[in-house]
Amino acid sequence: MSQTTTGMANPSRTFSNVKNVILSAHKNTGAHDKVSFYDTWAENYEQDVELLDYRAPFLAAECVNSFFSGDREKATVLDVACGTGLVSSHLKKMGFHHFAGVDGSMRMLELAKKTGLYQQLTQCLLGHDPIPVEVASFDIVIIVGALSIGQVPLTVISELCEATKPGGYVCMTTRGNADNREYKAELEQINKALEEEEKWSRVTVVEVEEWEKSVSEQDSGYIPGAIYLYQKSLKHSQLL
Repeated sequence: MSQTTTGMANPSRTFSNVKNVILSAHKNTGAHDKVSFYDTWAENYEQDVELLDYRAPFLAAECVNSFFSGDREKATVLDVACGTGLVSSHLKKMGFHHFAGVDGSMRMLELAKKTGLYQQLTQCLLGHDPIPVEVASFDIVIIVGALSIGQVPLTVISELCEATKPGGYVCMTTRGNADNREYKAELEQINKALEEEEKWSRVTVVEVEEWEKSVSEQDSGYIPGAIYLYQKSLKHSQLL
């Protein structure tokens, strides 16, 4: 993982702390409760996900980097549920330069701003408010960590596709552990439906066995996860 951008590390943080934090998040079912949770977690977020050995930001960025053949210096990236900027930080190292970010947590956005990565940052309650960007305006749209049970509703997927330029890429991730399997299956059904409608085509799906350390009593060791990369059809300059 990259160094934290949120200040000095807290030497007292342990994996037990992380486990308690994440399990408490699952108890907050309302959207505004979730935002309050992330506002509170923001200061320790990067250190905690490092203790969790959370690999999704790097793996998703690496997936995009492997398939993107355009001009990285000119490519525009929409980082959805950007948090403190972990995904864009990895993409920056891979040669991408132009980032816009959206997130529900104002405190997360404040920390993302301090990285200097983003040309634009906007607060948006995903799945409740429309993503505040122009249709077909980004070469890459990426969402990491937010697509899971109790987090962002699956209705956002069509918006991700809408925001992408024809020929551009949409990258999404989700967890594959027991409590997220139904959500994951529904996500894959929506992805397939958009593919059948020729809105986009599947580039790759990467199943990862060791996604992050488990915090649940139901799972031991690491839980699995998945990365989905789609390319928007050139036929559709506007969707839905």
